[in-house]
Amino acid sequence: PPFQNAELGKRAPRWIRDNEVTMCMKCKEPFNALTRRRHHCRACGHVVCWKCSDYKAHLEYDGNKLNKVCKDCYHVIIGCTDSEEKKKKGILEIESAEVSGNSVICSFLQYMEKSKPWQKAWCVIPKQEALVLYMYGAPQDVKALATIPLLGYAVDDTPRSADLPHSFKLTQSKSVHSFAADNEELKQKWLKVIHLAVKGETPECENE
Repeated sequence: PPFQNAELGKRAPRWIRDNEVTMCMKCKEPFNALTRRRHHCRACGHVVCWKCSDYKAHLEYDGNKLNKVCKDCYHVIIGCTDSEEKKKKGILEIESAEVSGNSVICSFLQYMEKSKPWQKAWCVIPKQEALVLYMYGAPQDVKALATIPLLGYAVDDTPRSADLPHSFKLTQSKSVHSFAADNEELKQKWLKVIHLAVKGETPECENE
């Protein structure tokens, strides 16, 4: 039976199995190469994508420890208002054309995660959020495929033999994001910006 809001966090949910769903049970985004990681909400047991599981709440059944929860449960448990919800939702909903026109840097880069094949992504670091890298499928997309908060990432700019020539990696504990530019000049432009962003410094605009 569906969880009643009053019971959220008070008892452990039944976990929906990964193979029972092909898309996020909250935003309906299909689990594909970029958004394929499935996460479980520890409050309702639903399978959600990383964007919808990017919330934490204290759950009673787990000794009030902080647990990953989906955004719906988060708002019920926290009792959060709509304006905060808009702010959180806003992050991936920014249209690419809008951020590209007001960005520190933007261009196509090849992107690879883990052992997946390289794929082309339109990458943007917006001026108003100069520490976040947005990845779009194409320059006119209305919704980002993914965002990477750059702060704290380590930058590795020496390509391995299997990599594309002008590549670099961003690593933080277990997550590794590989990028490759079409030429060395573009790679250096990105690195200049990223080296500052990972330290929390706002980069100068590279697009002028």
